[in-house]
Amino acid sequence: MKIPADSITNQNAMQIVQAGNAAIRSGDAVIDLSSVRRCDTAAVACVLSWRRLARSTNTRLQLIALPEDLRSLANLYGVQALVDGV
Repeated sequence: MKIPADSITNQNAMQIVQAGNAAIRSGDAVIDLSSVRRCDTAAVACVLSWRRLARSTNTRLQLIALPEDLRSLANLYGVQALVDGV
């Protein structure tokens, strides 16, 4: 699933996480973030939510083209291994 937004913020995170959850449940556990240019901490929450769902359904989550903002925030909050190691 390609994220259909150029940003992930607290304004749209609920819709983004729901779209990702639906994709994971339907068997598409490859999340493409290449269109995301800006994100805040809500993006980290989205990834962690997808990770939890994927683990609970025994699905291998794959993230493609993580934005540098997301990597930086994950590092700042000490969850980089959880974001990178999905």
